[in-house]
Amino acid sequence: MVWKLLRQHISLPQFTGFFLANWVGMVIVLLGIQFYKDVLPVFTQGDSFIKKDFLIVSKKVSTLGTFVGKSSTFSEADCEDIRRQPFTRSVGAFLPTQFKVSASLGMQGMSLSTELFFESVPDRFVDIRLDKWQFRPGDEEIPIILPRNYLNLYNFGFAQSRNLPQLSEGVMGMVTLEVRLRGQGGTRQMRGHIVGFSDRLNTLLVPESFLQWANSTFGGGVSPQPSRLIVEVNNPTDDRIAKYFRQKGYDTEDDKLDAGKTTWFLKLIVGIVLSVGLLISFLSFYILMLSIYLLLQKNTTKLENLLLLGFSPARVAFPYQALTVTLNAVVLALAVTVVGVARRAYIDAIGQMFPDLKDGSLWPALLAGGCLCVLVSALNCCVVRKKVDRIWNASRTGTAK
Repeated sequence: MVWKLLRQHISLPQFTGFFLANWVGMVIVLLGIQFYKDVLPVFTQGDSFIKKDFLIVSKKVSTLGTFVGKSSTFSEADCEDIRRQPFTRSVGAFLPTQFKVSASLGMQGMSLSTELFFESVPDRFVDIRLDKWQFRPGDEEIPIILPRNYLNLYNFGFAQSRNLPQLSEGVMGMVTLEVRLRGQGGTRQMRGHIVGFSDRLNTLLVPESFLQWANSTFGGGVSPQPSRLIVEVNNPTDDRIAKYFRQKGYDTEDDKLDAGKTTWFLKLIVGIVLSVGLLISFLSFYILMLSIYLLLQKNTTKLENLLLLGFSPARVAFPYQALTVTLNAVVLALAVTVVGVARRAYIDAIGQMFPDLKDGSLWPALLAGGCLCVLVSALNCCVVRKKVDRIWNASRTGTAK
């Protein structure tokens, strides 16, 4: 009955304008957030077992540098200088083998054998379960991370030319390599177990504990200077990194700096889109508040009479609060529906270009939309309640007079 009394002055054009503006703003915000979450892995996905914010650094190798005595290895002073840079978190060195390594694999009556090399980095740079990345003296199995291009060379080159079966990463994870270590300490036969494949490391990575033990057992006892460093940075998009490496004549082995710049531009574009959407949402919120204020102003006499008849301010404010919450909920539902339809369209296109990209979910849009809807609804309800309380206080003051 109270609602029937108060709804007479509702302006349909005003609330339609709020509804459309809020819906457009909500769609822009949710679609921007969802698109960012869906597309970001294209630029940032890497090896799940390697930390993301790192760079592999080496010195430029030239024949002239060899003649003039310029070393391609990093001294302790070079490492300390990199550690002092403001963009650096930590620095680790690639530890090479000081002995000979060979591996063999039997398949369909054929024995594949090749000479190999191992390298290691400090365990803190490897993001893998520690129970899979451990070695103790006396163990017979060596955990190994292989470059993915090694498997591609076998599958699309060697296997096709020899009529051998192609191997998937899952199958390779179940294959055991026969590894032979040879050096000054003699010869030892061990087993190698492949625990992962890397797109970013062009080396055969083994645990640091194994390589330290193997170098001391089969090597010459001399600690070599590293020829490559792994540098963990605060922000790969920091332009000071590229400037510093250029001044020092250092190279990075992958396109991490370029990928970081692309990610930064993606964040910038999404930030601009979200700002536009939030601005539209704010303007729609202002339109709704203006409509509610005009509606309350037209119904001031009715509201005063209802309050003087004994209706509480909460009961009088409830119809307007319910109206705004309902409008916001309908806007959220329609916006999420539009985002879901748009997402299916661009996910199919992205999936064709990047088949290995994992399919995400609609949860980012749902969470962001829910938070925005609750925030706007809470502000609407507070503003309406304060306006009704102001009318109630004014009516009591007038009665007292």
